[in-house]
Formats: sequence, structure tokens, C-alpha cells
Amino acid sequence: MPLSRDEVVALIVAVSFAAGLNVYATVATLGLLSRAGVLVLPGSLEIVANWWVIGTSAFLFVIEFFADKIPGFDLLWNAVQTVVRIPASAVMAFAATTHLGLGWQLAASTAGGLIAFAAHGGKIAARAAVTTSPEPVSNIALSFGEDAFAVFLTWFATQHPYIAAAIVLVLVAIVVVAIRWIVGVIRRRLRRPATAAATS
Repeated sequence: MPLSRDEVVALIVAVSFAAGLNVYATVATLGLLSRAGVLVLPGSLEIVANWWVIGTSAFLFVIEFFADKIPGFDLLWNAVQTVVRIPASAVMAFAATTHLGLGWQLAASTAGGLIAFAAHGGKIAARAAVTTSPEPVSNIALSFGEDAFAVFLTWFATQHPYIAAAIVLVLVAIVVVAIRWIVGVIRRRLRRPATAAATS
């Protein structure tokens, strides 16, 4: 059954956050769910149900799955993905609202990009904090959690879009607070060597 306008908006909110964590897993999951008949993709978003799109996304997800779990390299990888995750989220939101008119498309695209930016920014900030740890286990565990949550949130949004959107709004608020805290922690750690050198 096609989604209502409000359900489409809720779906965009949730999927944009998931894409900010892992856009390839999100696109592949949406495409496979559509192929399985779990949902009717809104607007022009049905393009993600194309087998070429699903296959390409799955292939890139496999690459990201390993690249994202190498301490140090994951920061470079995620920095590069900034130019993929945020624009892709905005484009998906734009495509999902083609049937609602240009005004809705522009608003959805902006919201989708901003939500993906929040998720992506939170991910990078968390990685920056964890990467300073000498052991790789926490970094790998965090990456696994992000991948799993992106897939779960995408599926959950197709079943319970309003609840998924509410969860994401809470997470965005938490991310904003957490980023400020993590940036403060990193700044304090970077000041310590300078302070020690000055007093020696």
C-alpha cells in the first residue's frame, strides 16, 4: 500500500539518519525491501529497487564494511564519505517527494541533508574519540553497531515510520550534545602534551 504524505516525511527522516551512518547499506536495504514487496517506495525513489543499484550499493557496502573497521584509516574513509552520504540523502529525500510538488521536494531535500549531516557528524566525532584508544576492539565494535543500526532503522522505518522518525529526532538531539562533549574531550587531550612541554 502506498505511503501517505506524513508517512513519507517520517520515512525520509529515519532513512536520512541511516544514510548518514551508512548510505550503501541503507540504499541496498530499501531496494531489497521493495523487491520483497515489504513497501511501495514513494515518488521516484523506486530507482533504488533496480538490481543494478542494489548490486552496486551492496558491493560498496562490502568495501565500506572492511574500510570502516581499520583504526585510523576509518577517519579518512569517513571524511571522504562526507561528499557521498549527505548529498545522497538529500537526493533520496528529493526523489521520495516528487509526487508532493517542488516545495515539498526542496524542504525534504534540505531536511534529509541536515539529518544525514547530524548522523555523519556524530559518527565521525565518535570515531575520533575512539581512535585515540590504543586497542582496535572498540573501534570495530562501534563500526559493527553503526552498520547494524543503519540496516535495522531502514527496515523499522518501513514498518513503523512515525516511531522511527521520533527515535531519530531524539538521536539528533543527543548527537548535537555528544559532539560538543567529544570535541571538548579531544581539545583537552590535545592541550595536555603542550601543557606538559611548557612546564618541563
